[in-house]
Amino acid sequence: MQAIDLQSWKNVSDTVFVPHTEVEYERLVQMLDNLIDQVGDDESHPLASMMDVLSALIENYENANVPELALKN
Repeated sequence: MQAIDLQSWKNVSDTVFVPHTEVEYERLVQMLDNLIDQVGDDESHPLASMMDVLSALIENYENANVPELALKN
């Protein structure tokens, strides 16, 4: 197993984070929108897995903080 060092986390922590506020949530949504524009539906693109991670973080926030969206799931 590969060790993760503090510098590696510092390099990605501004991009990959659990949103706790509406502002942080909107920031993740904007990043995901930009990735979708760049990656499209190319599942072999190097950034495709980042889209999956951001999508999961956004979905978790919505389920916890946007009741009308949680009811649809």
